[in-house]
Amino acid sequence: MSETRTTGTALIPEDVVKLIRPDIMAMEPYTPVVPFEVLGEQLGRPPDEIIKLNANENPYGPSPRALEALAALNGAASIYPDPEARRLRALLADYVGVDAACIMVGAGSDELILLLASLFLAPGDAIIDCPPTFSMYPFNAAIAGARVVNVPRHPDFSLDVEGIERAARESGARLIFLCSPNNPDGGVIAPADLDRLLALPLIVVVDEAYHEFSSAESVAPRVPDTPNLIVLRTFSKWAGLAGLRVGYGIIPPPIIEHLWKIKQPYNVNVAADVAARATLKDLPRMQANVRKIVAERERLLRELSAISFLEPYPSQANFVLCRVTGIEAATLRQWLEDEGILIRYYNKPGLRDHVRITAGTPAQTDALLAALRRIEAKTG
Repeated sequence: MSETRTTGTALIPEDVVKLIRPDIMAMEPYTPVVPFEVLGEQLGRPPDEIIKLNANENPYGPSPRALEALAALNGAASIYPDPEARRLRALLADYVGVDAACIMVGAGSDELILLLASLFLAPGDAIIDCPPTFSMYPFNAAIAGARVVNVPRHPDFSLDVEGIERAARESGARLIFLCSPNNPDGGVIAPADLDRLLALPLIVVVDEAYHEFSSAESVAPRVPDTPNLIVLRTFSKWAGLAGLRVGYGIIPPPIIEHLWKIKQPYNVNVAADVAARATLKDLPRMQANVRKIVAERERLLRELSAISFLEPYPSQANFVLCRVTGIEAATLRQWLEDEGILIRYYNKPGLRDHVRITAGTPAQTDALLAALRRIEAKTG
C-alpha cells in the first residue's frame, strides 16, 4: 500500500518497514504445528477423531500428580514465580545427577537456545549446524544476526566429524548444536565423535530432548568438568508437558554465571513450575509411559519395514523416520491426512522423500498401519 505524508515528519508505512533489520526481513519464518481446533476445522473432523503423529508429543499426557498440582494453584497464579526456580532445580539436580548450581530452567529448551545465542553470538559470528536436524538452531542464530555454517550429515544421518572440524577452523564458529537423539532420524552421537568435537575451540551444545527414550547414556554428568559442554533437556516429550513450555540446561559454572544476567526474571510461569515438580515426584508412572512409547516405536520399526513403500531408519527417540519410495512422500502425507492421521513431511533438501511418524498409543498404531495397508493395496 502506498501513502503520502500530510503533516510534519510522521512516518509512512514504507518508512516504518525500512526500520526493520534487513536480515530479519529476509528470514524464512518457522512453521509450527497447527492446533487441534484449527486442524478439526481444516479436516472437517472433530478433534478427538484426529490421530496426531506429527509433533512428537506424548500420547499419554501429563502425570496425574501434575494435573492435581495445576488444579491446586489457586492464588499462586497472581504471584510472580521464583525467578531462579529453586525447588524445581533441586529436584532436577537429583534427577540428572549434577549440582543445582549447574542448572537453569527455561520456557522450553527453545528459550535456552535463544539465550545461548544471545550470550555467545554477536552479529556476523558463526554457528555450525548439521542438517537435517532441529530447525530452531539456525532460527535462533539468525535472530542474533549470526551466520550459519552448514555441515550436512552423511546419508545415514551420522555426523561428518571431519567436515565439522574443517568448518570450525575456517569459520571461527563459536557454537555447534547437536541433537542426540537427533530430530528427525533418532540417531545418537557416538561417544568418540563427541570427544573429537569437544576438542574444538567452540561451545558444544548437546540437545537431549529425546534422551528418556534412548538407551544411550546422557552426557549431562560430564558438564561440570567439561567447560565447553552444555546439555539441554525438556519436559515436553517424556513428561507430556509440551503445552506448558518447560525445559532446562545443564551448564558449566563459568558460563551459567553470565547466562543468569540475560535470562528474563520470571521466564518460567508458576503452572509450568508446579507441574514439572509434580512430574519429578511421579517418576515410576511417567517412566512406565516412556516404556510404552518405546515399545510402540519398536513395533513401528518392525511393521513399517513390511510396508512396500517405506524404509524406516533405526531410532532411539519417540518417532520413526521413513524414506518413501514408489510414491511421493507429500502424497502419502495427504492420503493419511484425508483419513484423519497426521504425520510429518519435510519439504527440504535431503528429506523430500521422507516422513516422520511419532510413536503413539497401540490403538493409534493400529489405525495408522491399517491406513498404510489400504494405501499399499491401492498403489500396489
